[in-house]
Amino acid sequence: MTTLRRDASKSVLGTLLAGLLFAATGLEAAEAPPPAERTLVILAASMIDGLGGKPRSNVAVVVRGKRIVAIREQGSRDLPPDAERIDLGHATLLPGLIDAHTHVFLQGEIPAEGGYDIQLLKYPASFRAARAVVAARRALEQGFTTIRDVETEGAGYGDVGIKQAIEAGFIPGPRMFVSTISISSTGGYNLEGYAPEISVPKGSQLIDGPIEARKAAREQLDHGADWLKVYMTHRSWVDHDGNLVSQPTLTVDELKAIVDEAHGWGHKVACHAYNGIGLKRALDGGCDSIEHGLEITDDEIQQMLKQGTWYVPTLAVYYKDWDPPDTLAGQRDRKRTEVHAVSFAKALKAGVKIAFGTDVGGFPWSESIAQEFTREVELGMTPMQAIQSATAKAADLLGMAGQIGVIAPGAVADLMAVEGDPLANVAALEHASFVMTAGRVFKGPGHERD
Repeated sequence: MTTLRRDASKSVLGTLLAGLLFAATGLEAAEAPPPAERTLVILAASMIDGLGGKPRSNVAVVVRGKRIVAIREQGSRDLPPDAERIDLGHATLLPGLIDAHTHVFLQGEIPAEGGYDIQLLKYPASFRAARAVVAARRALEQGFTTIRDVETEGAGYGDVGIKQAIEAGFIPGPRMFVSTISISSTGGYNLEGYAPEISVPKGSQLIDGPIEARKAAREQLDHGADWLKVYMTHRSWVDHDGNLVSQPTLTVDELKAIVDEAHGWGHKVACHAYNGIGLKRALDGGCDSIEHGLEITDDEIQQMLKQGTWYVPTLAVYYKDWDPPDTLAGQRDRKRTEVHAVSFAKALKAGVKIAFGTDVGGFPWSESIAQEFTREVELGMTPMQAIQSATAKAADLLGMAGQIGVIAPGAVADLMAVEGDPLANVAALEHASFVMTAGRVFKGPGHERD
């Protein structure tokens, strides 16, 4: 018995010693200096910094680790001599672009193949997640290093998982701000048109009354929403007088409960609002951004200016897939673009804060996301204003001013480049030749595939 106790004591002592040794080893590892951060010098013939100033020529952007540390002229003696150099030649260097209105869980579904409904009724969550991974990569390939993804369309909290996988380095993709499920009211979202005795899934969390609204906001914030997305209008049509009319959804009191909860958590609310009663309720309820805003009155523009409300117009998507002109849907499609162009021009002239957003997913991810720039310019923006809408302005919308969307010392090293001059031809932004995200080259010179 004594021997057994002695052996047991030795065993316990050995275990303790091993544990202490392991802890000491771990402590030494924790206290060991981190490996030296990689330093790169990016050379480009021209640079647009996102802040609206004149382009700079023959620049050298010094990147250390994840951040920009200096901007010099090529040939400067202040450039680190041992840094790796990436020469982009005649390209124009810009900040990584920001799309403030995307849907990675949508793919521009084809009506003949089941359209929107088939996603919720037949596609497994794993299938939709796989396609979302491809969409995220597609955004990054095009130079969009940050996106605000405004709801999963029936895919639950899948956007949170995609965001986490990107941040952990398991999949390539842009920095993501996610809004999870979205919120609307009974009768305010798809799926629709099925037999009333059949329960079908909905693409949004439906609420009725301020109590349910606040609870939905709390649930979504608790499960990882960076923004809340609220539908303030649903379907739209052209009335007998030729006016665009949109069905309102939430009341002002319902929206105020959501906004109050989001703001209390330090988050913001994006409101899908086409026009009319619903858009006015969105402003009266205190939303932080109006999404789409097809028809905005002069009084509403003044209210947006007073409240500091952002406008994310998503122009290009409304020029796609029109129904025939002799149909009610076709008349609606054409009326949308007619009033949208007027509203965008008025908001721009008045100085409303405008951020770039595309609604990609509403059209296929295989198309160019940057086609939105051409529409912005056609409807009144200068090319520089359009670029700013997707850089410094969009960063401000996301609460990241000075950190992303700019090429400046201290900013995150999100960069992209295009051949040619996007100020002469804004469509050049549709062809990214170089992409860097947080100091890591993803596309173009300097990229080493895993």
